[in-house]
Amino acid sequence: MIIINQSTMRMMMYRHASMLHCCRFSSSSSSSSSSQLLSPFKSSSLGSLFWLKSSVHRRRTRNYGTASLASIEDIKGNDNSFFADESISWNSLGVSDQLSRALSNIGLEKPSLIQAACIPFINSGNDVVVAAETGSGKTHGYLVPLIDKLCSQSDSSSGTDSNQESTRSGSFSLVLCPNVMLCEQVTRMANCLRGDSGEPLLRVSAVCGRQGWPVATPDIVVSTPAALLNYLYAIDPDRRRRTDFLRGVKYVVFDEADMLLCGSFQNQVIRLIHMFRFEEKVLSRMKNSKVESAAESNADSLAHSELEEDDEELPPEYNSDEDEDAEGSVDLEDSKEIEVAPSRTRDWRRVRKIYERSKQYIFVAATLPVNGKQMAGGVLKRMFPDANWVSGNYLHCHNPRLEQRWIEVTVDTQVDELINAVKQGFRSKESHSDTGISRTMVFANTVDAVESVAKILLRVGVECFCYHRDSSLEVRMKNLSDFQERGGVLVCTDAAARGLDVPNVSHVIQAEFASSAVDFLHRIGRTARAGQSGLVTSLYTESNLDLVAAVRQSGKLGQPVVAEPKMHQLLKTGF
Repeated sequence: MIIINQSTMRMMMYRHASMLHCCRFSSSSSSSSSSQLLSPFKSSSLGSLFWLKSSVHRRRTRNYGTASLASIEDIKGNDNSFFADESISWNSLGVSDQLSRALSNIGLEKPSLIQAACIPFINSGNDVVVAAETGSGKTHGYLVPLIDKLCSQSDSSSGTDSNQESTRSGSFSLVLCPNVMLCEQVTRMANCLRGDSGEPLLRVSAVCGRQGWPVATPDIVVSTPAALLNYLYAIDPDRRRRTDFLRGVKYVVFDEADMLLCGSFQNQVIRLIHMFRFEEKVLSRMKNSKVESAAESNADSLAHSELEEDDEELPPEYNSDEDEDAEGSVDLEDSKEIEVAPSRTRDWRRVRKIYERSKQYIFVAATLPVNGKQMAGGVLKRMFPDANWVSGNYLHCHNPRLEQRWIEVTVDTQVDELINAVKQGFRSKESHSDTGISRTMVFANTVDAVESVAKILLRVGVECFCYHRDSSLEVRMKNLSDFQERGGVLVCTDAAARGLDVPNVSHVIQAEFASSAVDFLHRIGRTARAGQSGLVTSLYTESNLDLVAAVRQSGKLGQPVVAEPKMHQLLKTGF
């Protein structure tokens, strides 16, 4: 854990200067206590680049969430391995033959370390928190067991009804993501898993952006919190869809959980959690009632009256595509409209120990700091104290497969260093693709800086694509698709730092250094994914010295860059 004392923080507040703006400086101040963890440590936002020249890894033993410490060593291979031990296969984790073949068909012939660790606990039905470094295979880590469960349920009920009817009367999964791009990505990954006939194993639909509610309820619904609340409230005046939906959801996944549980998403996500838990309470009362018909009638009226008391209808315009899928957030004023009523929160806490659970909650994140009750890790420990925690080997730490280059620049040298770093990526032979396509991602802190970097690169003959919140969703999707297919350079804000799985990115460049340690980890996580190697070039100025020094020191000492959660000791037997 890196501690920054008060004097250092005070010095930094006065040393904030614009890296890329030679005309004016911007600074930001934040409150600090006698000691402050690195995770919320912010540097100033940096100015426009266009104004310039345009006229150690540490080895850690972790509870992987598996059976015992002995089985953990069986899972791990060598220090730098991405995949689990050769003795562990999809079948040994309980995955069906059909799904194992589907995974092999898309090149996933064996599970990764984190997949081997979390799949058994997701299969157990307990709540699970998966906190692992970027590129470790977390998405398939939760998709595989959920698809397997839903397929087995569909097969068991297909003898009497059609597949559609059996699914409708059974259970389905909900995956919540912070933005539309991640929803689309998760949907594509799930639909790539196909059976022997070539058809997707399950119906998976994204309900977000401009996509409406599907006619037939899919097996897996992927949505953003705002879009889901919109569809459950604004276009459902009779509340029937809401009741059916809440009762049908059996598995709830929160992807990028640290973002969903904090900031502008928090009110929306907490409200959804309480809605799910209240429905669990209702169903538990129904099951335990001696007179089933009377209990069902009472439960319906209770659910409707409770929801009517606490919930106000959301306006049709609540869901904003441009806000929702841009920088991974929605408008804060909108989120305030759906705050959870205190009375409902107290009601759930009063009965939470006596009702029977009917849903499984899975939280997935690449960073999960716990320094403070309001941080995502603290929220999870408070709301889900019995959840099993599964951690990756390099959570919050520097990836040993990354080669990192640190270049201090000044106003006079930064543009030349940026151009040299970009061209170095083209000259590099470290391409991860058999086709020889090179992909480089260049990060800047603001939309203006992204546009400025793009103009500078174009002036020296480097074609590039832009990705930021001021572009429309269609433009962003096209630029991302072109970057994936053709390679080259993607100049982007942190909107591209979280969750987006672009294969074979060999080089990440920070034209402007990240504004926090968490953002730094997400940026560098765009390369060296799935067991591959990668290069990170970080340009920084005097205004970034303290943050850069702290980040580099954590790597030398083998310490986490941000405060990390403690893993639960697990006493259950495993595989």
